[in-house]
Amino acid sequence: MPDLEKLREAVIEGDWKAAAAVTQEAIAAGVAPLAIVTGCLVPAMDEVGRRFECEEYFVPEMLLSARAMKTSMEMVRPLLKATGAEPVGRVVIGTVKGDLHDIGKNLVASMLEGGGFEVIDLGADVAPERFIEAAATRNASLVALSALLTVTMTSMKTTIDAFQAAGLREKVKIMVGGAPVTQQYADAIGADGYSESAGGAVALARKLVPR
Repeated sequence: MPDLEKLREAVIEGDWKAAAAVTQEAIAAGVAPLAIVTGCLVPAMDEVGRRFECEEYFVPEMLLSARAMKTSMEMVRPLLKATGAEPVGRVVIGTVKGDLHDIGKNLVASMLEGGGFEVIDLGADVAPERFIEAAATRNASLVALSALLTVTMTSMKTTIDAFQAAGLREKVKIMVGGAPVTQQYADAIGADGYSESAGGAVALARKLVPR
């Protein structure tokens, strides 16, 4: 049997080649795809998030770990779907309208996927209507809004208001984040949660998504 601890270590260390090799060995040996995700990838990304919170890791290390995790997930995802395994939750994520920055959003998306969520990434400069359409058609329980510019923070409120107008506000939880965003602002615009870091976003998402 393949040593799955090596997969966990490969993700934490950001070694995507090793992650791919061990994942392939595990699949060939008949290891359940859900076991690979919950037993290796989720704990590994939780550890990466912890190291980031403790300032042992910084954005470059997190990006490398996210790449290794995504390499493994791309191999496991089709097998997961074939078994009918349900994700922890379904998240629509994007950078709000008028904002083209996506590095932070990409990092959060990777951390959420590594945390067992199905992630629908809409990219950057996303209009409220696109968030609403994706959440409705994909039956998402959580929407994550990102903004890096102070001038685009108002788009977060516009998006939340649009969900209210569409009659969907009670059906989804909305979390916000980004460099200029604060807990105070999140409360003021009616968001359900705020996180100042990618690792914190995963913990928040787990709290917001109904079990």
